[in-house]
Amino acid sequence: MEALQIFVAIFILALASPLTFASDPSPLQDFCVAINDPKGSVFVNGKFCKDAKLAKADDFYFSGLHIRKNTSNTFGSTVTPLNVAQMPGLHTLGISMVRIDYAPNGGLNPPHTHPRASEILFVLEGTLHVGFVTSNPDNRLISKVLYPGDVFVFPVGLIHFQYNIGNTYAVAFAGLSSENPGVITIANAVFGSNPSINADILAKAFSLDRKMVKNLQSKF
Repeated sequence: MEALQIFVAIFILALASPLTFASDPSPLQDFCVAINDPKGSVFVNGKFCKDAKLAKADDFYFSGLHIRKNTSNTFGSTVTPLNVAQMPGLHTLGISMVRIDYAPNGGLNPPHTHPRASEILFVLEGTLHVGFVTSNPDNRLISKVLYPGDVFVFPVGLIHFQYNIGNTYAVAFAGLSSENPGVITIANAVFGSNPSINADILAKAFSLDRKMVKNLQSKF
């Protein structure tokens, strides 16, 4: 019994610790520009760091988010990321952003999650229906229609989406609380995994006919 009490106390303290928060670790230096060359470099949070004395303005610079992207694809949307892969100076800073372009009349950023970040979305152009679903057991949809100048937040890890309900192009920018937030598109992950999840499992999980599952898997 005493051992159980000790375990419970440690578990509660762990939950209360700032280290359990879903965000990138705080840096202990001004910056840590990511590089691929390990020679003479320090390894921090999964990447090697450039010697701070060799850092230059271009390490903290990116251009091109003003350009509208082609949305003639299956979903009618294109996400342009700006994370540590595009801007090495973001490493250890715990932030990133994306531009999202939506085709008129139904451009969709399909249901997805960011396992390592919360997201704050700002609508620049167009009209978007956005929402997220709370976790089990409620699975409650929280949604709203957004117009230019509106802002909406998607909590970390929750499934969310944006859908262009207007007849013009829509553009949104989003900030994320991680240098590399990750993205899991639900349909792609479930029906397009490699190797494929057993069709019987998905048929039972989604109450679908096995042939329907195989058909969906063939589309990814």
